[in-house]
Amino acid sequence: MRLVAATAAVAVALPLLQAGPSAVADVNAGEGALQAAFAAAAEEHGVPEEVLLGVGYLQSRWDGHRGAPSVAGGYGPMHLTDVRTALAAEPGDNHHLHGDEDPRGDTGRPSDPAHAPEPAAPTAPAPDAERGRTVERAAELTGLRPHRLRSGNAANVQGGAALLAASQRELGLPASEDPADWYAAVAGYGGSDSRPAAEAFADEVFAVIAEGAERTTDDGQHVVLPATEVAPRTGQAALLALPPAGPEGGPAPAEEPAGAAGDRAECPAALSCEWIDAAYEEYERPDGGLTYGNHDKADRPASQRVRYVVVHDMEGYFGPSVDLVQDPTWASWQYSLRASDGHVAQHVPARDVAWHAGNWYVNAASIGLEHEGFLRAPGTWYTEAMYRASARLVAYLAERHGIPLDRHHVIGHDNVPGVGPDNIPGMHTDPGPYWDWAHYFSLLGAPITADGAADSPLVTVAPAYDAHRPGYTGCDPDDTAAPCEPHGSSGVRLHTGPSADAPLVPDPGTHPGREESGTSIHDIGARASTGQQFALAGRDGEWTAIWFNGRRAWFHDPEERPAAVPGSGWVATPKEGVERVPVYGVAYPEASDYPEGVAVRAAEPLPYRFTSGQSYAVGRGGEAFEGEFYSATTFDPADHQVVRGQLYHQIQLGHRIAFVRADDVDVRPAG
Repeated sequence: MRLVAATAAVAVALPLLQAGPSAVADVNAGEGALQAAFAAAAEEHGVPEEVLLGVGYLQSRWDGHRGAPSVAGGYGPMHLTDVRTALAAEPGDNHHLHGDEDPRGDTGRPSDPAHAPEPAAPTAPAPDAERGRTVERAAELTGLRPHRLRSGNAANVQGGAALLAASQRELGLPASEDPADWYAAVAGYGGSDSRPAAEAFADEVFAVIAEGAERTTDDGQHVVLPATEVAPRTGQAALLALPPAGPEGGPAPAEEPAGAAGDRAECPAALSCEWIDAAYEEYERPDGGLTYGNHDKADRPASQRVRYVVVHDMEGYFGPSVDLVQDPTWASWQYSLRASDGHVAQHVPARDVAWHAGNWYVNAASIGLEHEGFLRAPGTWYTEAMYRASARLVAYLAERHGIPLDRHHVIGHDNVPGVGPDNIPGMHTDPGPYWDWAHYFSLLGAPITADGAADSPLVTVAPAYDAHRPGYTGCDPDDTAAPCEPHGSSGVRLHTGPSADAPLVPDPGTHPGREESGTSIHDIGARASTGQQFALAGRDGEWTAIWFNGRRAWFHDPEERPAAVPGSGWVATPKEGVERVPVYGVAYPEASDYPEGVAVRAAEPLPYRFTSGQSYAVGRGGEAFEGEFYSATTFDPADHQVVRGQLYHQIQLGHRIAFVRADDVDVRPAG
């Protein structure tokens, strides 16, 4: 039988396991209560405590999220699923269906959704088919009410333990004290739809058990999982009635080289990956002409270096988003990641150019990752399984393509600039202020830390995510002015002066003509983000100023609760005699660099003032790089070519990156 914990309840007669009141009391009795709840539930249901803690960590990092569901419809530390209740609170809406950004981002050859039959808006997945209803199953096993299992952390842990114990029995395995004997039960817990995905989930759980973990949760609970050496009995996975890997719609066989013949997923061995083709097709426009989508064939890295990884969230669900990428009239991206178990689907080979970032220069030099989730509730939390899978994938891509693991190169969709001034207001803002960049970079093996001298002219934004809770609005689509629930954040709010009462800094590109930015989760005009580096522009008591979008911007930075640390790197300043440095959203060659037959893409300066006295952090080790334009406007890639020209530097201009011509600036090491 397929593992019950992974799907809807199965009609198997099992005794109800009653838990005493002390075992399921809500976590409100001191900082050790959640640790005690794990110990009590493990003893009650005969599950090794390491296994219970490891599964909980991989699902939620032991956070309860105040009863808010994940995008996968999971609740509490053990991520018990009740998708019907979750969907009633959050219907979902894929951001690629919003008409405010051309995902291709090329003014000379935009993508064509406005001129093609519009695809149906994706709907949320069917509750029974994809998400599971393990809250119901846990209620049967424990006698606890579903509401309590969703909202009470200790009750939720009891439910998770009961599910694991029931699965162990149904698989015919003993209630062993040895964590190694629980591999199959763990493998099925994530609700995976294939054996390789289930095995990858279990492998990650046992990796956590081997590494150990310790953290203070969003409820102030300190929880510890001591590192434990264990050799799980991986052969147990054969007991799960799950389909095996396969070349069509399944993970690539291990013996196949990555990317062989363009039909195999390019992933590290530790991940569960499948290949689902993005549509590359010619189709007829309503006017009778031919066009094509939804990506461009290329030959990277032979033709161009891959310089960036762009992190997106789907603003929607895995299944419908994967359906969308198979529509030739719409957008594309290289990888989709599922929240429940970290499973990965690849759609576009790394060598080809996907249409995902809304900026053609960035698209031509990047790989796009779409994560199941929302930047508004309930997407205020992304599962640990997805974070870890994404980090493994990015580390693999960075090694293959020589991408530095820093925030100059691993960027969010919200860090991508508009191609020109007119494009800025429509640029997307995912993955939003609730994406935990500090945790993500720790998983990448490149933690965001102080690496500069105390008097460095560069600072790296680094608030303590869980404790840093600036107020946002915009989480409720029916009342966009209502405050969001308090939640940890990677975003630091910026003011025009060293005071919380000073207005937020304006952004002449994002919202031209407005005097200040807003507090919406979608408004990046006055927000710096964890890991980003900025040039220091002053200090005043507990406040620090940085150069941001052409002006001083102040953020609260008290010594006992710092929001930034000293950084190292390079800074750009205007050359002597240059009154204003033009900043661009693309690094394109000059008109004279284009050969005959290739249409010139003129770069229009963005509406920000980089003037004498200002400095900006420079990426890529401070070196200049050639501007590039990938000319790809026809279905036949034989007509494509790369145009190269004048030298540029990349700078951290504001929340978004930008480009300046090397002839306009001096670049020096910080300090």
